[in-house]
Amino acid sequence: IQSFRDCDASALAAVACLLVLFVWYCYHVGREQPRAYTTVNALMQSAEANGVQNGYVYCHSPECVRCTHNDGLNQKLYHNLQEYAKRYSWSGMGRIHKGIREQGRYLNSRPSIQKPEVFFLPDLPTTPYFSRDAQKHDVELLERNFQTILCEFETLYKAFSNCSLPQGWKMNSTPSGEWFTFYLVNQGMCVPRNCRRCPRTYRLLGSLRTCIGNNVFGNACISVLSPGTVIAEHYGPTNIRIRCHLGLKTPSNCELVVGGEPQCWAEGRCLLFDDSFLHTAFHEGAPEEGPRVVFMVDLWHPNVAAAERQALDFIFAPGR
Repeated sequence: IQSFRDCDASALAAVACLLVLFVWYCYHVGREQPRAYTTVNALMQSAEANGVQNGYVYCHSPECVRCTHNDGLNQKLYHNLQEYAKRYSWSGMGRIHKGIREQGRYLNSRPSIQKPEVFFLPDLPTTPYFSRDAQKHDVELLERNFQTILCEFETLYKAFSNCSLPQGWKMNSTPSGEWFTFYLVNQGMCVPRNCRRCPRTYRLLGSLRTCIGNNVFGNACISVLSPGTVIAEHYGPTNIRIRCHLGLKTPSNCELVVGGEPQCWAEGRCLLFDDSFLHTAFHEGAPEEGPRVVFMVDLWHPNVAAAERQALDFIFAPGR
């Protein structure tokens, strides 16, 4: 107490000011913490209990950027963009800002051949298919590892002889036939149990330069169509990505149709397309030919700049 009395008044005032500033800082930082949004995985589990539409899960939750279709989504996206710019920079955000500001007009006025369901980034070149050179490094890397991915798929597929739907596989709704998927990354979220069963394929994803792995528009999976299967026509969620299919097993009479243009898969070769265009796929081959199998991974659209990718990863982070 005597030491306290002997302190200089100005020193006490300085300490008091520092204490007030510290309390204000703690309050400010606490208030700026991001909202505890529901994770995409939790929403997916909830949605699966309610069924699927066209093979895709729609959770209708106001907390899920990937599945929400209302005016509140644009406000949420704009809030995320502001938070990103405050932490980093507005530099290079022109197209994203423009896209969020006028998202309703873009989505509603798009021609029926291309209508992304969630987010449209303006001023990107639009074409149903892309050449292999669009993401040359990743295409060549996937094709060099064709046998590795195929071997891991064949090991997984042996389990189908013991039960109708082995653990880790999902059955998607289709007008006819059967469509199975085995996800390593689902809407930006790693599926650890599945990744442990395909360790070399999962490690390969880390070597891709343009793989979308940190936001809800990024997926990587093995997709299997049994003979007689037709996937209903549908649109993907965004035009910021291109979808890459590496053919693992490609029987005859199998086609992918994007924007009205048909293409065929080839074993060991990649096929790149923009799934924000209306697209479908079918396998009309004979039962003895077996399933059509592709390894699917989402890559960045080549005309989305590095600064934009970083911002979009922040805005559409899983669980945000």
